[in-house]
This record gives sequence, C-alpha cells and structure tokens, in this order.
Amino acid sequence: MAHEIHHQHSKTGRFIRIAIRLTLILGLVYLAKLGIDLLMAKIALFETDAAARAMTGLIITVMVGYAILLAIPFIPGVEIGIAILVVEGATAAPMVYVATIAGLLLAFCVGQYAPMSRLIQLCEDLRLFRIGRLLENIDKTPRNDRLDAMHNRLPHWLAAILCNYRYVTLAIAINLPGNIALGGGGGIMMAGGLSRLFQTRFVILTIVLATLPIPLSVWLMGSEILQ
Repeated sequence: MAHEIHHQHSKTGRFIRIAIRLTLILGLVYLAKLGIDLLMAKIALFETDAAARAMTGLIITVMVGYAILLAIPFIPGVEIGIAILVVEGATAAPMVYVATIAGLLLAFCVGQYAPMSRLIQLCEDLRLFRIGRLLENIDKTPRNDRLDAMHNRLPHWLAAILCNYRYVTLAIAINLPGNIALGGGGGIMMAGGLSRLFQTRFVILTIVLATLPIPLSVWLMGSEILQ
C-alpha cells in the first residue's frame, strides 16, 4: 500500500513537472513571437522616422533583440537580419555582422556548457526518451572517443563529411537556405554545442568567416544586392 502511494505521488509529481516545463516552453514561444513583432516594429521606425538614424538607443535595442532571437532554435533570425540590411543598407552591415556572431555564439555556448544532467532530466520529464538516451550516450562517452563513435555509426561517405570536415559542414548549415527546417541558425549551433564535438575557439572562427559574405557584400555594394 505504501509503495502504491509513493508510486502515485511520484507519478503526480512527474506530471506536475511536465506541466510546469510545458507552460514555460509555451511562454517562451509566446515571448519570442512578441519579440519578433516588437523587433520588426522597431525596424519599421528606420523607414518611417528620419530621426531614427540618430537614435543610438534604438539601434542598440534592435541589434540586441536580433542577437537574442537568432540564438533561439526555429526562429527565423537570419530573415530579420536581412530585413535590417535591406532597410538600413551599408551603414547597418557591421552592426548586423557583430550581432549575428553574438547570437550564433550564444546558442552554441548554451548547448556546449549547459549541464547535461539537467537536459537529460528535462527530456525525461517531457517524455523525449530517445533524445534523453542520446544525451546520456554523449555524456558517458569520453570527449576524445565521441568523434570515433560518430564516425562508426555513420555511412563511410557521410562520416568523412560530418566528422573530418565538421566545421565546414557547420558553416554550410548555418548559411543553407531553408535551414529553419533544421532548427535555424540558433538550433544548428545549439545542437553543435550539445554534441560536444566542437572546440569553442574554432567555432568562433567558423562563425566569423561563415557569416561574413552577406554583410560584407552589403557594406561594399549596398543593399541593392539583396533585392
């Protein structure tokens, strides 16, 4: 009897944790939507308010908001960055470039340095058992052996690409049109951090180089290149 009561309490506690976490996730999604709407409204001020060009606070707000949204998986942050470049042109290119680097690096660091035990527990509470087991395997495998383990699981041709040229693959993925289906730039970088297969200093270099072409092109040739 005591065992059944304990089991019932445990089950009830688990459902409560799931409900709380789902509420938090839905709340974050709602806040992200509000953030996108607010950010796009701020961007619109660049077009409608001539004085906005002198409003340093507005520009900083837009850049910080853009970086944060870019770090969130499945948020079309790149499209927001392009919208800023189209509206503001060459003058905004350096700021968009820095904000893009900051947002993608933030997403990677969240994945790279988040406590794995907490993430595994979250997956179990949300009944995401396959993802939880994957994270457990990553956590149990020594860092030096993870790349070999990944290499052995994949087809030979794919392993050569994803393992031997993983930084190049990462750079291509964050620039891939339609990568929102893969989680967007933020989701891809967060997954890369969770894999624990990337070294932070090389990821920084990868992001710096991979995100350079579009802002540099706009800076040199103007926003007409995006139209």
